[in-house]
Amino acid sequence: MNLLERPRRLRRHPSLRGFLKETTLEASQFIYPMFVLEGENTAQDISAMPGIKRYSLDLALEHANEAHALGVPAVALFPALANDLKDARGSESWNDEGLFARVIRAFKQELPDLMLVTDVALDPYSSDGHDGLVAESGEILNDETVDILVQMALTQARAGADIIAPSDMMDGRIGAIRGGLDRAGFENVAVMAYSTKYASSYYGPFRTALDSAPKRGDKKSYQMDYAGGYREVMRESRLDVEQGADFLMVKPALAYLDVIRVVRDHFDLPLVAYNVSGEYAMIKAASSAGYVDERKIVLETLTSIRRAGADGILTYHALEAARWLKEG
Repeated sequence: MNLLERPRRLRRHPSLRGFLKETTLEASQFIYPMFVLEGENTAQDISAMPGIKRYSLDLALEHANEAHALGVPAVALFPALANDLKDARGSESWNDEGLFARVIRAFKQELPDLMLVTDVALDPYSSDGHDGLVAESGEILNDETVDILVQMALTQARAGADIIAPSDMMDGRIGAIRGGLDRAGFENVAVMAYSTKYASSYYGPFRTALDSAPKRGDKKSYQMDYAGGYREVMRESRLDVEQGADFLMVKPALAYLDVIRVVRDHFDLPLVAYNVSGEYAMIKAASSAGYVDERKIVLETLTSIRRAGADGILTYHALEAARWLKEG
C-alpha cells in the first residue's frame, strides 16, 4: 500500500504516545468529597458507595490528611445530620456552633494547607429534603431561600471555608452570596457555582449518604432538565459569571461531557466537573462483578472528563486514583 499518512506511526511506542499526549491527569486536579457526622471514632459504611464512609471529625481529619499526602489539594465537605436537627427552615445550617462549622474550624486548624470546599444548600438540614424552603403548596420558594443561603455561606466563611459552593440552583444566589461575603469582609473567599446542575438519577447514593432525599415531590423545578439544550447551559453559566462566580461547574460529569465542552469553549473561568455518586457506584459494581478492570476504567473515566475541558474534578475515586497515579 502506498499511504502518505499513517497515523499509527505516532502510536507505535509508549514514549512516543507519552510525548504526544494532550490530556494530563494528576492528583492536583482532584477534589475529594467527604461526609462528616457527630461522634468520635466513628466510620459508617455507605452501602451504595463501597469504600466511602461517613466519618466523625477525628477520623475525617485522618482521612483528609491521607488525601493531602497523596497530592489531593482540596476536600468538599458535606454534613450528615441527625433527623432531630433538621427542620423546615434548615436552621442548623447557620449555627456557628453546629457540626459543620465545628468541622470546618477543626480542619483549618489541623490541615491549614488543605483547601476546604463547603456546600451551600438546604437539603442536608431540611426536614423536607429540598434544597430550598417549601411552601404549603409544594412550591420551592426562591428569594426566601436565597436569604438563608447567604446566612449559611457567612457561617461557613467565619469558620474558615476557602471556597463556598452553592449547589441549590436558586436564581440569584451567586450574586447574593458574593455580595454578602464582600460586605462581611470575606472578599477573598471564592465562590464555586454549581452553574449547570441537572435533575439527575445519578445522585441516588449521595442522597442515601446524607438521608437528604425529598420527602415529597422532586427537584425538577430548580435543577435542570437533562433533555434541555445548550442555550439553558449558556444562560445559567453567563448569569453566574455576571454575578461574581470564581468557578463554574457541570454536574453530573459522564453523561454530560458535551456540556463540559460547551462551557469550556465559551467561558474563561476555571471549570469543575462533579463525577457523582451514581457514576462512582456503577464502576464499583461492575468492577466487583469482574466485568471491568477498576484501575483502568477509573483512570480512563477521569481522563475523559479532563479531555472534555474540566480543570478540576470532584470525585469519590480521588484517593484511589491518586495512589494509582503515584505508582505510575
